[in-house]
Amino acid sequence: MKGPSCSVRQSLVRRLEASLSSPIQSNSHSGRTATRPSPSSILRNSKTATATTSQPLLRPRFFSQTSRASRPQPAEDPNFTSILDNPPQLVRTGGRRHGPGLIVLAIIPVTAFLLGSWQVQRLGWKTELIAKFEDRLVREPLPLPPRVDPDAIHDFDFRRVWARGRYRHDQEMLIGPRMRDGDDGYMVVTPLERDSEDGGRAGDRSAATVLVNRGWISKKHRHQASRDPASLPTGEVMVEGLLREPWKKNMFTPDNRPDKGEFYFPDVKQMAELTGSQAVWVEATMEPGLLEVMDMENRGIPIGRAAEVNLRNNHAQYIFTWYGLAVATSIMLYMVVKKPPTDISRRVRMNKEWS
Repeated sequence: MKGPSCSVRQSLVRRLEASLSSPIQSNSHSGRTATRPSPSSILRNSKTATATTSQPLLRPRFFSQTSRASRPQPAEDPNFTSILDNPPQLVRTGGRRHGPGLIVLAIIPVTAFLLGSWQVQRLGWKTELIAKFEDRLVREPLPLPPRVDPDAIHDFDFRRVWARGRYRHDQEMLIGPRMRDGDDGYMVVTPLERDSEDGGRAGDRSAATVLVNRGWISKKHRHQASRDPASLPTGEVMVEGLLREPWKKNMFTPDNRPDKGEFYFPDVKQMAELTGSQAVWVEATMEPGLLEVMDMENRGIPIGRAAEVNLRNNHAQYIFTWYGLAVATSIMLYMVVKKPPTDISRRVRMNKEWS
């Protein structure tokens, strides 16, 4: 009759055989030979098996047979160069460094410098021209000859002259609109018929007739009936003024329409053909006071110009403008060419020898 210790021993043996059967079967399937443990070895390990049943089984760890020390290290190579020994280069990326804009920026300062130099020459020419005209103004007025050569007027431009004759108000021409102190109006141009005392032949006054720019009138006195009778002298008058060259029409001024009595600029040759006079232009001069000017404007009497040179001379401003533009664009060009790359456009080029 078996005791209780024998039954406990048999149950432990069956439990150990069941636990060891799975690795034995796996080894048999893999082709490895395994030996069945003897009952005595099972009994020896029964006590240790009961003690380790409560602990989890650990998976075996497999390690490579090759050690890390056996691998070749880059530092052992005598030709090896690290990135510290050969630093990287900072380069600019993003396509071409400069495009057509740089060419345009380089042309601007050169062009501005040339234009500024040209304005220096223009300033010298205009200064000499104004000085020549002012010298003519201080001279005594000359009597206007009966016949004036149109080609000689250039040498007498801004020369003070005087003439006697009678106004042909029936051939009056209004040029405008013209502004004076903010008021709209017209320039009154009237032919002056000169008699034989000024050198013309008797009975042939039209041969000595010249065109006289009498001055400015307000727009409300466009018609002669609205003017004071003193604005339309009928007897002989003496006119003193400046002999001027014929005006030149600019591209923005419309053409005159003499058939409708509309004149936008003084076309001296055209007006001379319409009135049968010489192509000679005289601008009447006067120096009235302020109160006298206001009275003449209200009565419709033409207000003549002052005996002065009214040529504009703005070339000094143009010189400053062009030279300033040349300096500014030159600085911009230098900054664009010498500008260092920014953090966004700078990149690190990898060293070709780095491996």
